[in-house]
Amino acid sequence: MKTVVKGRNQVKVANLSELPVEIGKKVIVNGKAIALFKLANGKVRATANSCPHKQGPLAEGIVSGDHVFCPLHDRKISLEDGLVQKPDFGCVKTYEVTVMGDDIYIRLRD
Repeated sequence: MKTVVKGRNQVKVANLSELPVEIGKKVIVNGKAIALFKLANGKVRATANSCPHKQGPLAEGIVSGDHVFCPLHDRKISLEDGLVQKPDFGCVKTYEVTVMGDDIYIRLRD
């Protein structure tokens, strides 16, 4: 279900109440696997659900602060900007998240 929120093309992906704290949730949007995370501070982040190293499913990773650790090879990835932390390298696509009441939306972009 697509909608326009604050003048931006966004799609509802989940309800905040169904998203556990520091546990990833995989959703599919327009055929793309996206990982959603509710952090301990209440913020919600969204990234592609694939580590750039060996395509590990990030929604199954361990969340610590503003980072997720890939479940395959423990790469530490920022949920803020998608950058893989040194000494490793790479980047994961991130999505802008808007929470309105209990609804979680992500901004669609190419």
